[in-house]
Amino acid sequence: MQKRRVVIVGGGSAGWMAASYLNGALNNRGKDNKVDIHLVESPDTPRISVGEATIPSMRHLLSVVGVDETEFMQATEATFKQSIKYTNWVHKDNSFYHHPFSRAQIHPLDYSGQRWLQSDQKIPFMETCSAQPIICEMGLAPQMLGEWRMGQPLSYAYHMNAQKFADYLRDFSVERGVKHTLANIVEVELRDKDHIRSVTTDQGQTLEADLFVDCTGFRARLIEKQLGVGFEDCSQWLLCDRAVTMHVPYDEYYPGLVRPYTTATALSNGWIWDIPMQSRRSIGYVHSSAFIDKDAAEQEMRAYQGGNTDKLDARFIDFKVGRRHRTWHGNCIAIGLSGGFIEPLESTGLYLSDLGAVMLAEHFPWQDEGMEVLATRYNRLLSNRFYEILDFINMHYCLTKRTDTPFWQEVQKPERINPRLQAKLDFWRIKPPSASDFEDMWIPGQSISPMPAAMTGGDRRPPIDTAALWNHQSYECILYGMNYLTEECDKWFGVQRPPAQVHPAILQRLKMAKTNLPPHAHWLQQRLGMAMYSGAVKPAGWVA
Repeated sequence: MQKRRVVIVGGGSAGWMAASYLNGALNNRGKDNKVDIHLVESPDTPRISVGEATIPSMRHLLSVVGVDETEFMQATEATFKQSIKYTNWVHKDNSFYHHPFSRAQIHPLDYSGQRWLQSDQKIPFMETCSAQPIICEMGLAPQMLGEWRMGQPLSYAYHMNAQKFADYLRDFSVERGVKHTLANIVEVELRDKDHIRSVTTDQGQTLEADLFVDCTGFRARLIEKQLGVGFEDCSQWLLCDRAVTMHVPYDEYYPGLVRPYTTATALSNGWIWDIPMQSRRSIGYVHSSAFIDKDAAEQEMRAYQGGNTDKLDARFIDFKVGRRHRTWHGNCIAIGLSGGFIEPLESTGLYLSDLGAVMLAEHFPWQDEGMEVLATRYNRLLSNRFYEILDFINMHYCLTKRTDTPFWQEVQKPERINPRLQAKLDFWRIKPPSASDFEDMWIPGQSISPMPAAMTGGDRRPPIDTAALWNHQSYECILYGMNYLTEECDKWFGVQRPPAQVHPAILQRLKMAKTNLPPHAHWLQQRLGMAMYSGAVKPAGWVA
């Protein structure tokens, strides 16, 4: 078999995730030499250093790449993430709910959602079927310092420094055979209107390849500027288009613990992420420029942190929510921001890059014949997943009860709820979410019209959910965390209902957690060598 050549244009997290995963999956972590992988990145592109939160799928990528978890966590300032805590999303009253990664299914038939709806709902839904929200609130790590002896392991992901993550994957991959060039692309030569023959750098190097991977971010240097693939704007459903970010170092602003979860706190015109790493926290206010200007957004972010933050630099990032009509066109595949973006409310920023690399390895064209078929299937899978994420993020906004600002009033309007999601919500008023909803994800009210030909890679069927990312249990978590059907339950079951119950198995797991799981910061200090910090200025409203 003739060796295949892949040129990745653009570095950062997306580029190096693609390079390292392809090398791990196709070249047996560099032990084989079936695919020549060459990454070219510009030395002049500014690097956006923010804290990133992942979902558990990241552990698959790291496993295939072949990295050691401890080494990876040390190199990237990584901490554990067990959940996302949503604060002030339903009302502006400091109420919250968790979306954890682990949930118990004690009985063969899972009726936990229905039982909770018929209860007085005084215990948050996820606390009735998962120990992880309370484990998070206790600030405990998901791993023991010794051998695990708590039964089913807790699922987890990571918080980490995105720039250090890219650097770590770069060094790891180059050691295992991936070629790396620091240069600017000055010319792209086409074989025909849909296929790239080569790219030329400002160092005079011309690189030919069978496949070109566009990881140039929103610039979309190859997929859009060269091949003209269009972009679907989804800002009708998600109004936020800008973020202001800030790093908060522990040297002066250590809150006394390292939370083992991501916090997403709703503010006046969007929400703020709070991501703990080993030496600092990364906070970022995702907001709508149509409802708040830059100065006001920055002031609100600084007020969230509390204390004297004038010396801490803030940085603005503009973004556009939407997807590339085809992420694989001809012999070019867009991975990362060049392929699309959705605000990272559910930590899917790195996930879409992860998915793009994983699916490319699975659909890798070992010969030119059949490449179009592989591209058609790849585009279908990536677009399905994009719309699935879009629906899920859209749901957080449209279920809010907040009316304290024009922004929160606007996001609840019918025209801001995308029709696929609206059909799901209407259906789940008739029956609770269940696994069968995703067996054949077409629900009455969803479109059966073919997609416009210009917006697909050959498969014009309407998008469907697959539950590969979020199943019915994930939907239950958000729906019931945001008081979906609360008024209907009063009508259906009366206002005097039995107390919500926590299964004894969950109570027993919590008892074991208190005994066996160390505080998150203690685990990081003992296992990774995280520095010891004294308490300093805490964020406004911080509750340990």
